[in-house]
Amino acid sequence: MVNPRGQAKKMEKETEGQAVKPPEEVQEQVKESQVEAEQVVMKPLDEVLGQAQKAYTAYTDATREVSRIYRENEMHVAEAYRRAEQQANLACEEGIKQALKAREQAEQRAREAYQKAREQAEKASEEAVAEALKIRDETLVKAWQLREETVAQAWDIYSKVVR
Repeated sequence: MVNPRGQAKKMEKETEGQAVKPPEEVQEQVKESQVEAEQVVMKPLDEVLGQAQKAYTAYTDATREVSRIYRENEMHVAEAYRRAEQQANLACEEGIKQALKAREQAEQRAREAYQKAREQAEKASEEAVAEALKIRDETLVKAWQLREETVAQAWDIYSKVVR
């Protein structure tokens, strides 16, 4: 870095050997040398500021890019969740349909088995009733025959006694 005071002293030494200049010209030369020194100092500062600004711009761009990627990732995850949820719902609905179908088939088989058992019970009952009626009729016929025989014997005995 250039020191303006040092530069002024240097110029004074150089000017000693030369003719003495009026103070205004010296002041102008000092001002010019100060401006040149500031420009020399400013150039590296401008470069550093430019680099810093470029770095900040790159940082903000990278931050925006990361945010965009996170949003995209979140959307992909949400979409994957919706697909998984939809598949789970479809699987659940299919399972429910199959369970209801199996239940309906089991109920149908149970109704058929009940109807068959009822028909068999009705048939067995009818057969038992028919058998009971047949036995009753046979028993009544035998009882009537026995009664007839007993009455006939009683009349035979009574007729023999009365004669």
